[in-house]
Amino acid sequence: MTAADDTVEYSPNGRRRAGRSGGGVFGILAWGVALSCVLPMLAVALAAAFGGTDTIRHLAATVLPGYTLTTLLLVALVAIGTLAVGTGAAWLVTMTRFPGVRFLEIALVLPLAFPAYVLAYAYTHVLDHPGIVQATLREVTGWGPRDYWFPEVRSTGGAALMLVLVLYPYVYLLARAAFLQQSAGAFLAARALGKSAWAAFWRVSLPMARPAIASGVLLAVMETIADFGTVSYFGVQTFATGIYTSWFSLADRGGAAQLALCLLSFALTLAVIERATRGRARYHHAGKHHNPMPPARIGKAKAALAMFLCSVPVVLGFVLPVIILALMSLESEQNLLSRRYIAFTTNSVTLAAAAAVLTVAAAVCLGFYQRLRPGRGSALAAYLARLGYAVPGGVIAVGLIVPFAAFDNALDAWMRETFGIRTGLLVTGSIWLLVAAYGVRFMAAALGAYEGGQASMHANVDAAARSLGQGPLGMLRRVHLPLLTPSLLTALLIVFVDVMKELPATLIMRPFNFDTLAVQAHRLAADERLEGAAVPSLVIMAVGLLPVILICRQVGRRG
Repeated sequence: MTAADDTVEYSPNGRRRAGRSGGGVFGILAWGVALSCVLPMLAVALAAAFGGTDTIRHLAATVLPGYTLTTLLLVALVAIGTLAVGTGAAWLVTMTRFPGVRFLEIALVLPLAFPAYVLAYAYTHVLDHPGIVQATLREVTGWGPRDYWFPEVRSTGGAALMLVLVLYPYVYLLARAAFLQQSAGAFLAARALGKSAWAAFWRVSLPMARPAIASGVLLAVMETIADFGTVSYFGVQTFATGIYTSWFSLADRGGAAQLALCLLSFALTLAVIERATRGRARYHHAGKHHNPMPPARIGKAKAALAMFLCSVPVVLGFVLPVIILALMSLESEQNLLSRRYIAFTTNSVTLAAAAAVLTVAAAVCLGFYQRLRPGRGSALAAYLARLGYAVPGGVIAVGLIVPFAAFDNALDAWMRETFGIRTGLLVTGSIWLLVAAYGVRFMAAALGAYEGGQASMHANVDAAARSLGQGPLGMLRRVHLPLLTPSLLTALLIVFVDVMKELPATLIMRPFNFDTLAVQAHRLAADERLEGAAVPSLVIMAVGLLPVILICRQVGRRG
């Protein structure tokens, strides 16, 4: 028996058991990462508990009911919109054949490249009162400003529309995958029993895909409650804007923490629902063999309608915003090659690169620890680390600033009293605390990409490495990382792009005079300089296309 036999064991069903040695260092690192991801939530809860009741009473009597109703209304509108658009488009491109379907099934993913606040800037420029649409309407009809009614884009409904246009791909991707996995047996049996195609879809195909669709809708909802840029620009008062207003405008840290706790409770409730829904997802194919659903040929009128319905979200969510932003940028006085914009771009790339590398490294520690020591402990560490994806960036910012500001103040007081030296804010005003916030927020994305690649590696790979004398670190460095290079690159790219688009945590935590492209776009838009905001917005969108291209390639392979 070799040394490897002492550390690698297998159960009768071929699954790997925990060995008696190895994994200790990775266990410490994994639990350190997991506890770091939970720290902001605990800090928010403690800051809210010690903030006194006067603030929360004042909030409850003034703005809290409004924040709650507006947030719930926005969530409901986005949930309904993404459900209808994402599921309907997924069914049409998967189950029917019409002109352009191969192009549209890929193009429907493209709006995912846009942050919702960028769409808000583009459509406000066109649809607001001075915009080209209303100006042309007044010129053609001769109406005055009070002679007609036009939908207000800066409203809760307008914010919901922007969010639906960029978030429906979550539902579309999951629903399309679920429809592709369904067997034709159940659907054809319903048709044989006299049900129409619509009735068979409603009573058979849709219920079978419900867990995947529900997961997509819940992901869209969690992104909605985390959004700050869109609702802030449109003047919609939600919990996200309330946290920022309490923190900066009112200088009320206790009120911000208590609002953050309310939003955190809502987000974690949604995370639990999403986890339970995904955990119950099961797909059972009728019959001995899985027979994919054959796409149906439809008549010319229905084909034209299907092509129109699938084209609308692509045009509104990607084509028009790109055209509008490009035209706006031509009218702006912003120069991407100027010293200021080079600084904005450098800051954005520096933050995104540092956050991507550190987040993926932490995800590797968590994923590899699960590989070495499969069980409840490692699964719990990974679950805790994933909680950050359900927590808005503003909540994470508050949760990190509160404890580290207290640490900096205590250290400064001790150093002054002991050595007569002022240390100032060593941690709170640093880039690295902001990078840590990004890590907490996007750990789930990096861990999911890494685990996806790791799942394809058979346990015999580990056994072979151990039999050749490799310890855990050598096995990771010489075997796992080379084999998982595509998954690691995907994880790095996803986190990089997410950080480039992130706004609320950056606004709250960035060091003094350290602005990014997202912050510059927000500042210019807040000053109503929308043409100027188009330039950094286009750069953010262009970077956001990178992971979308990867997703489109996967969609094309499965299509």
